[in-house]
Amino acid sequence: MDLTQLIIFLIIGLIAGWAAGKVIRGRGFGLVGDIIVGVIGAFIGGFVFSLLNIQIGGLLGPIITAFVGAVLLLIIVRALRR
Repeated sequence: MDLTQLIIFLIIGLIAGWAAGKVIRGRGFGLVGDIIVGVIGAFIGGFVFSLLNIQIGGLLGPIITAFVGAVLLLIIVRALRR
């Protein structure tokens, strides 16, 4: 992974983490928190989508995948906290 791919991956993580934070929590988690949630969400979303044999291409595909994974992550974390 070169520097450009890393920056794109972090930007996608930031967007997905921020959006998931808005949907689940009502606000974001800050810059670093949003990136962490988004990056972990990207892995979770990719895993879940591969299990369901769902492929989303194009420019928005990775963002949607990371967003869905980040939402799932936040739902799981919220359930474990209770």
